Amino acid sequence: MESSDLGSRQQGPIWHRKPGPSARRGVIVNIIHSVKGYHSKTIRFLNVAFDSSGDFLLAGDHQGNIYVFDLNGNRFNLVQRTTQACTALAFNLRRKTEFLVALADYSIKCFDIETKELVSWMRGHDSSVSSISVHGSGRYAITTSSDTAQLWDLDTFQRKRKLNVRQSVGIQKVFFLPLSNTILSCFKDNSVFAWEFDTLHCKYQLPTPVEGSALLYKVFAVTRDGRIFVAGGKSNQLHLWCLESRKLIRIIQMPAKVRAVRHLEFLPDSFDGGSNQVLGVLSQDNIMRFINIETCKLLFEIGSHEEGISTAAISPNGRYIASVMENGSLNLYSVQALTQEGNQPPPPTFKVVEDWSKCRSEANKLTMRVTSGRSERPWKSKGSKIQSRLLKMQVNTSLENKENELPGGLNKKRLRTLLKGFGEYPAKYRMFVWRSLLQLPENHLAFSSLIDKGTHSAFVNIQNEYPIKSQKLLRVLQRTLSALAHWSAIFAETPYIPLLAFPFVKLFQNNQLICFEVVATVVVNLCQHWFEYFPNPPVNILSMMENVLAHHDKELLQHLIKYNVTSQVYAWPLLETLFSEVLTREEWLKVFDNIFSNHPSYFLMIVIAYIICSRAPLLHCNQIEDFEYFFHHRNNLDINVVIKEAYHLMETTPLDIHPQRVLDDFIPLTKGQYPVFNKYPKFIVDYQTQEQERIRQDEIEYLRERQLAHELEAKAQERKAEDEAWYRKQELLQEAEEQRRKMLLEEEEKLVEQRQRLAAVKRELKVKELQFLDASRRRFLKYQQDQRQMELKRLDDEIARKATMREQETAAALQDVEVQRMELESQRQVFEQHLIKDQEAVTKEMREEVDARRRKVDLEDHLVQTLMEIDREEKQKAQTVAEENLTKAEQKRIDANWRLRALHKLRGDDQDREKRYEEIAKLLHDNRVKEAELLKAMREAEEKTWEEVIQKKAQLEQEQKAAAAADEHRKQFLEDKMNDALELAEKLQREDGCFERPRDLKAGRTGRGVELQQVPRSGNICLNDLSPSQSSSHNRRGEDLVLQERELMAEVRRLRQKLTSQARTRHPPARFPATKWTP
Repeated sequence: MESSDLGSRQQGPIWHRKPGPSARRGVIVNIIHSVKGYHSKTIRFLNVAFDSSGDFLLAGDHQGNIYVFDLNGNRFNLVQRTTQACTALAFNLRRKTEFLVALADYSIKCFDIETKELVSWMRGHDSSVSSISVHGSGRYAITTSSDTAQLWDLDTFQRKRKLNVRQSVGIQKVFFLPLSNTILSCFKDNSVFAWEFDTLHCKYQLPTPVEGSALLYKVFAVTRDGRIFVAGGKSNQLHLWCLESRKLIRIIQMPAKVRAVRHLEFLPDSFDGGSNQVLGVLSQDNIMRFINIETCKLLFEIGSHEEGISTAAISPNGRYIASVMENGSLNLYSVQALTQEGNQPPPPTFKVVEDWSKCRSEANKLTMRVTSGRSERPWKSKGSKIQSRLLKMQVNTSLENKENELPGGLNKKRLRTLLKGFGEYPAKYRMFVWRSLLQLPENHLAFSSLIDKGTHSAFVNIQNEYPIKSQKLLRVLQRTLSALAHWSAIFAETPYIPLLAFPFVKLFQNNQLICFEVVATVVVNLCQHWFEYFPNPPVNILSMMENVLAHHDKELLQHLIKYNVTSQVYAWPLLETLFSEVLTREEWLKVFDNIFSNHPSYFLMIVIAYIICSRAPLLHCNQIEDFEYFFHHRNNLDINVVIKEAYHLMETTPLDIHPQRVLDDFIPLTKGQYPVFNKYPKFIVDYQTQEQERIRQDEIEYLRERQLAHELEAKAQERKAEDEAWYRKQELLQEAEEQRRKMLLEEEEKLVEQRQRLAAVKRELKVKELQFLDASRRRFLKYQQDQRQMELKRLDDEIARKATMREQETAAALQDVEVQRMELESQRQVFEQHLIKDQEAVTKEMREEVDARRRKVDLEDHLVQTLMEIDREEKQKAQTVAEENLTKAEQKRIDANWRLRALHKLRGDDQDREKRYEEIAKLLHDNRVKEAELLKAMREAEEKTWEEVIQKKAQLEQEQKAAAAADEHRKQFLEDKMNDALELAEKLQREDGCFERPRDLKAGRTGRGVELQQVPRSGNICLNDLSPSQSSSHNRRGEDLVLQERELMAEVRRLRQKLTSQARTRHPPARFPATKWTP
């Protein structure tokens, strides 16, 4: 067994040396897909599928890689990476390069293996898709999941229908029956329904299995001809159903080690005609056993407990079996190596097969056990061994004659030998032999295109001309005839074409494609030169048959001519009906076994042979009606004699009159597209077609006009009825009007009386109303008087209340005035205290100044002036520093309050601060600018003040110098005054302990006084020497200086307050709106 590792390759050979038929256990190659790296692993294959030819294999793994294996070309190719595990595959579509794959996301995708592109993407399932079934034409597909099944059109990739079921029931599988238009649906409750594909109407339901044999169906399989249906499940039993009789015909019991069936599939055979006999059964032990459903013998098995099989697929040609192993690898088996028999044609023997219709319904009678060992083929027997050897010799000799080879491994000469030996083909293999003899191409696409054109207009009402009881048979006949008419226009005008096609339609009603191709092959080969004299019968063919009849039985021909019986009476009915009116089913099948196995001229010879073999009854007929009846009804005639006579005629007829000279050899239909059929007088057919179209149009016009006339007549009748109804209505209206007039007169009289009574009642009511109004007016006047009195009383109460309130308010105001007076008094007292303090301060200053003057006078005018300047400078500096500190403190308080308010606002509005940073920065910048301007203005005011102080100081120094020069003689007097001032300062110091400087001055002055006492005096100086004018002038100058200094500091204070207020008004505190940040 050769093993092939795909690895990372995308294409390459499958095997390096293909094993022969004797490969070990039949395995051709074992395919694995491994990935090498840090963690090496094997990628598991999940599903496989063959194409319709069986030469290409499609495989998908659980990573979504789709590979195509060319088994004939020994090549593999990676065609798609879906990146998802596939759950189902289908490779038998109409376009051979396309395939369907169901993925794990519940979708179905269609890819092309050549372009490797996505063709379509189909969605609609809510669970995993378990199977995909494709119609025989490849145009439709059914996808099945656990809860629904959906029908798709693969041309448009649109969903056509959807099958929904209850969740409690569930779907097992829905699939097309092979070679038919039937859909089979299998549910989890063991119910099986068959549906018509075109109408989706339920055709039938399989009955419930007999008691004691019921099992839960899980897996299903159908033979290629669609007749046998096999179901299995969680049991070792298999149920075989006949879909034609819809009965359970057999129950097969598998060996005891089989407890459940996981997969079922029939093994195709080239010689069984679609009625497959070998069934593959995959059980729970991962072994697939192949059994013969007729003999119930075990043929062979694949897989083992060590190398178990997960799923498997069999090629349609029956050559290969592809199985997905439990370890994830892929095994390819050769069926020839497994059977060791090859695909040999069946020997010419027969075996009686048990009649299904005679099977009893009891489960124990139906059950058959599978026994081990190889089963014998139904055709093998002791008497057939010699014949098998003879056939083998014939096979060896047939290698020299390749033209006798037929599709499916058959040989034409061997079939003729078999036919001559037994007279007919085995019924079991007849359809397969016919298809091989006729070499049917099975052009699904071409046939589908003909079917898609619909029903031909010539056969729309065929049921009127040919009333067939079976609706299915009628429908198949209608479709086949319509396809023939669409293929060639002559068949739409040929009246006998339904008679010619009907026997084949009845025989192949379950496979319309085969039916159409058989009829088309018969028309092309057996009906040569039939349509040259259309619409008349083929005179040339009939004349040729008459010449052959004249040569072999002249007496019979003379008898027919004597009674004016032409070839259109005795030969044409047999030709146009293909013997279907004069032969039974078995006889007809036997005749056409020989016709299909010989030259097309044999068909004409068998007609002549039928006439010759019927010469005895024909010679006794003397009426034309008797002859017509004879050739349209069944007769007591041995068909084997007729066949032998036809062979005799084929051999003894001279070549100059032999039909073989005129008729061509057998020509099969071309593969892919059907050949053009135009061997007929086209102008006649076209003329008839035009005439029929014209007649049809005339009929349509006539019907339209008749319909229009009927509509006009109906409208006239309707209008007449409407007129009569209108007149009757008018009469009734007039009568009703007269009655209403009388009623109106009576009503008017009654109304006059009622009006009179009503006027009297109104007068009474008016009087009562006036009386009521008068009483109401009086009552209202009284009410108004009461209201006015109450209003006056309320006003009096309000006036009294307001007077009381006014007195209380007056008393309160007096108390407030008294309180205010007391407050003013207290404020006056406080102000007086401040004034007293100020006066004391002024007195203190004046005393200090007088002391200074005295000291200056005593010491020197210059020293006194210096002391005064020092004292004034210190005072001025102290006041200036105090004012500046006060101003700074005030400014800081204002700034602190401003910043505190701003801080509160910022804390309340910090969600919006990111948006207001630039504005705040700008405001702070402007504030700094304004503060700088304010400081600048204060410095300017300070400089201006200092300039004035300097000027005043210079003026004072000049005055002091002048006064010193003038008051030199009063030094003694000033010294006395200074001493008095010092004594007063010491007294004040003792009172408040605040002045230390005067004590120092006193000590200094005392020392200096000793010095002054030592200075000699120029004259006697005393207080009396100082004049009052000079003393008052000194006092006034001191007061003026103090007032000017106070005014200057007040002006500076007012200037600072003004600048501060202007800054506040220009730049008010910023108000920030509240916002919220969002991340």
